[in-house]
Formats: sequence, C-alpha cells, structure tokens
Amino acid sequence: EVQLVESGGGLVQAGGSLRLSCVASGFTFADYAIGWVRQAPGKEREGISCISTSDGTTYYAGSVKGRFTISSDNAKNTVYLQMNSLKPEDTAVYYCATRRGCRIPIYSYWGQGTQVTVSS
Repeated sequence: EVQLVESGGGLVQAGGSLRLSCVASGFTFADYAIGWVRQAPGKEREGISCISTSDGTTYYAGSVKGRFTISSDNAKNTVYLQMNSLKPEDTAVYYCATRRGCRIPIYSYWGQGTQVTVSS
C-alpha cells in the first residue's frame, strides 16, 4: 500500500521558518519524483516544488523560489521542504504527492496534508 505521511506544519510568525517532512512507503522511492502542493482556503492547489529522487534535480514555483528548499534522503524514503522567510500568504495545507517526473504535471498518490499557518 502506497503511503505518504506529512509532518512539520504548525503556526509561525511571518519571517519564521518551518521544515516539512514527507515519509513515503509502499513503492520504490527512486522510481518517482515527489512534489509539494499547497492549497489555501478558497484557492486552487498550487504546485510549489518538486524533486527527482533519482538524481536530485529540483524545481520551484516563482512564489517560493529563494525561500523554500526541497531535499530528499533516499535512505529514509523522506522528502523535506525547508521553508524560510515565511509570509502570511504561505498559509495553506501542504501536501506531498508522487509524480512520474517533475516535468510531468500528473500526481498519483497524495498524503493527508499538514497545515501551515503564518501570522502577520
């Protein structure tokens, strides 16, 4: 059974940092890219970052580039999202999801999400 479990969300003041984790199981980790997607209340889902677990290539949306860093620990089947310089507009539920590749915008499996709230 494929499982993705996010953790690390919480309440933080603007300018602060959080690190999200996504622990994967039930599939060969290096066969998939892992993306982070967020959804704010009343807004559409936004893909913000992706990492190719086979070669470490990373991608970022313009809204987070320079502030967020995605990384993976293949030995632990875990992907991280380090979020710095957080802004109130980063408030959202953050999901990790599998993709066949970071250039393929189709998600296969999703985690349950973790809430990030940034206060002003």
